[in-house]
Amino acid sequence: MSIEKVTQLPEDFQGINSHNLYLYAKAYLANLRAGTAHTKTRAEVSGGGKKPFRQKGTGRARQGSIRVPIHVGGGVAHGPRKDRNWSQKINKKQKRVALKYALNEKAENEALFVVDTIKIESGKTKDAIAFLNQINSRDYLVVVDTLDEKTFLAFRNVKNAYVIEASELNAYDAASFYSIVIEKSAFDKVIKG
Repeated sequence: MSIEKVTQLPEDFQGINSHNLYLYAKAYLANLRAGTAHTKTRAEVSGGGKKPFRQKGTGRARQGSIRVPIHVGGGVAHGPRKDRNWSQKINKKQKRVALKYALNEKAENEALFVVDTIKIESGKTKDAIAFLNQINSRDYLVVVDTLDEKTFLAFRNVKNAYVIEASELNAYDAASFYSIVIEKSAFDKVIKG
């Protein structure tokens, strides 16, 4: 098995503005948000229908309800609401441009490796670690053309590696990992677009 370090990508991968990657990552993370955090306003909290004490004569500040935000058990004034939609749209073209930028950065930093085939027949984690030790990096994004069960099982328990199929490759994952190890057939697909 030959491991080739890619240091330069084709010309259409060069000269892309890094802001595209920032916008993609921002949208990607926003779209992952569940948006389920929810607080009740004073209108939604139960109780507080009666005026707690009379308006005048007590020497205290006037109060209309014990469910106002300043009281314990009251509503929350400006808390999170689950009716807000956090998702952001990102164009297909911008997705491609962001991925090109991320891959080009890895190539320029000498952290993009192309391998003939990535297949761990035994399905053992120690074989996956032995394969990755040939590259010697901090963490790895392993990209295969099609992921078989044995290879998935081998990489599943390696804490500094994440294995995906070429169709799942995105700019956020490409930028998140220190180095990318990609199968030759998957690399050709990605380069051709």
